[in-house]
Amino acid sequence: MDFSQDYYTLLHLQPAFRLDMESLDRAYRELQTEFHPDRFAHAGDAEQRLAVQWSTRINEAYQTLKSPFARAKYLLELNGIHAMDANNTAMPAAFLMQQMEGREALMAAVAASDYDGLQALENQTRAEADRLKQELAIELDDRQDYPAAGETLRKYRFLDKFLADINNAYEEIE
Repeated sequence: MDFSQDYYTLLHLQPAFRLDMESLDRAYRELQTEFHPDRFAHAGDAEQRLAVQWSTRINEAYQTLKSPFARAKYLLELNGIHAMDANNTAMPAAFLMQQMEGREALMAAVAASDYDGLQALENQTRAEADRLKQELAIELDDRQDYPAAGETLRKYRFLDKFLADINNAYEEIE
């Protein structure tokens, strides 16, 4: 095997945002079975080190492709777009206003211990995140519009972080 191959090639998958998760899981399990360091316990030091390196690489590939955010980011990088680069922060003003309004709603729900309001905010945010994932699939897989997908990914990242903050807020009001 070749360490320079991309994660899709390593896992015998076609490069795409839309992935069959069962195929990903199966490819991961097969490779981990083949290269798991325990299988090389009686091998020489060089073979053991190589098995650990391959196992690590297989885990990295699996974790990256399993996550919608990481998968989209990786696909964009394969196509020369570094969407999460610190110099690439342009966002539409309307989207940023929505984010500010969402943050204000989150603070208000926490301050009022409003579990129902928090749940409504979570449902709304999750629906928007799902819409952006569908948009990413179209931009990446159907249109190969990588610059547009980069912007969509940055928006998705905002929502992903916001959902984590909402989850933390549940703990705060309980």
